[in-house]
Amino acid sequence: MPELWDLYTRNRVVTGQTIRRGEDLPEDRFHLVVHVWIKNPKGEFLVTRRAPDRPTFPNQYECIGGSVLAGEDSLQGALRESFEEAGIRLRPEEGRVVRTVLRERIGGARFNDILDVWLFETDAQPDLALAPTHEATEAKWRTPAQIEELFSKGLFVYTLDYFFSVVANA
Repeated sequence: MPELWDLYTRNRVVTGQTIRRGEDLPEDRFHLVVHVWIKNPKGEFLVTRRAPDRPTFPNQYECIGGSVLAGEDSLQGALRESFEEAGIRLRPEEGRVVRTVLRERIGGARFNDILDVWLFETDAQPDLALAPTHEATEAKWRTPAQIEELFSKGLFVYTLDYFFSVVANA
């Protein structure tokens, strides 16, 4: 079954229209995307490693994230993606949005998304054996210094460089 996304105006108003993943978004429409950063009581962040067969950024490290499905809100998308990618069940009250940004273009490519960056503080643990999508091959807790080292070696998805200014000290 194809993945469907709700379409939004640039002011985040749901239009009532949907689009299938992979179809070109209309120039004046956007879809909702979430990035989910998870922090444990030790101050470490959950980092996953993308599977080698992923079409973009194979074997790179990242936070959990993805497109919000039609009918979901941002929180529901964040909770679903966390389970699908890392087998971790988060509680809604543990999370908060720390950044929202409208992204029309990244690196010259048209994105047309509205990105909500979530931060969850929890003692819940990932379990990749429960993750139904197998998008990640590894899920580990990392300190901000360890994440910075992965970035410096070119092993972290470069579009997540906002981590240091937005998430690490939130």
